[in-house]
Amino acid sequence: MPLTKDSRLPSPAPEALALSERLLQRMRHESRATGNWLSFHRYMELALYAPGLGYYAAGSHKLGAAGDFVTAPEISPLFGDCMARQCAQVLDALGGGEILEFGAGTGRLAAQVLDTLAGMDALPDRYLILETSPDLRERQQAALSTLPRALSSRVRWLDAMPEPAGFRGVMLANEVLDAMPVELFVWRKDGVLRRGVRVSASGLEWADRPADARLARQVRSLYQGVDESWGEGYLSEFNPGLAPWLAAVSGAMAAGVLLLVDYGYPRREYYSAERRQGTLIAHYRHRMLEHPLLWPGLMDITANVDFSAVAEAGAAADLSLLGYTSQAWFLFGTGLEAAFQARCSEDLKTQLTLASQVRRLTLPGEMGERFQVMALGRGVEMPLMGFALQDLSHRL
Repeated sequence: MPLTKDSRLPSPAPEALALSERLLQRMRHESRATGNWLSFHRYMELALYAPGLGYYAAGSHKLGAAGDFVTAPEISPLFGDCMARQCAQVLDALGGGEILEFGAGTGRLAAQVLDTLAGMDALPDRYLILETSPDLRERQQAALSTLPRALSSRVRWLDAMPEPAGFRGVMLANEVLDAMPVELFVWRKDGVLRRGVRVSASGLEWADRPADARLARQVRSLYQGVDESWGEGYLSEFNPGLAPWLAAVSGAMAAGVLLLVDYGYPRREYYSAERRQGTLIAHYRHRMLEHPLLWPGLMDITANVDFSAVAEAGAAADLSLLGYTSQAWFLFGTGLEAAFQARCSEDLKTQLTLASQVRRLTLPGEMGERFQVMALGRGVEMPLMGFALQDLSHRL
């Protein structure tokens, strides 16, 4: 049956609903060639990135209090302080270089990192931003133009990955992998099903089809790697774009480190028998929804990251695993306590605000364990400070 709106959700504005309807019409038109059916991977791709219509390609407010979700840089400048310290260590080891941020959101992380590095006298040659969303690029440009000229002059926006072997420095990907389109699958004794979306006159609904041989092999490989019985109807997902993306990153990197921050698990935890409904969620007005079909183009859609798959794809792309840990341990390793003290003043309100931010960034029930940090790299031999206190690579 088509999905219906939860009456507790705030309704979108009429112009937003009209945009969603235009995207639905595009999906309906495209699906006619396949029996009014789209794979979920294609649905997610259109819902997020269809030019002028997808969530990240249209002009809606996405991040912050007025949007649908917040990220660590929006929560506290302490996150950027710690990321900057890790960048400084790598840039020092390389004798200088650049920083490239993928999907820079509102530009707040870029501003935090540049400001902190300026105070350390460790600025990169350039701060590059690869942003696919025209709306977010405009917001970043407006925000970063307010920085001192010595900092804003170093920022450049890219339309594509740097030229082959043309990059030396640090690449930052904060909550990037979770926004890549995923394939949904259903495990059954008589064969693997590929979950998709039926586009009918009345709207959208789930629809499953038998998986092709390639998809079935990929799912069976996941099943064999977890040593657990999934049971009939087990539903989950995987990211087919991960390996090609890391191959492109590797191709651009002469020497440096890729820092990945995202919510996720090692494979055995990701595909445990208990997690039988997968990890797919939608974000709308700071609410997490389990049904991502309601208003295509108006909700963020995400899935957790299989960090074992990230490490494997990195190795296949000739990138070394340099560390894997929780966000809490990474922040402590990169000097969170010192960053907190540096920003504290005699004002009690400021101290309480920063203390609250630290709790959100580090407590297990908040972002501390839910978010993971991984470093992949080439030509960097020294141990990275972010993984010095605890390295969980053995869990991969």
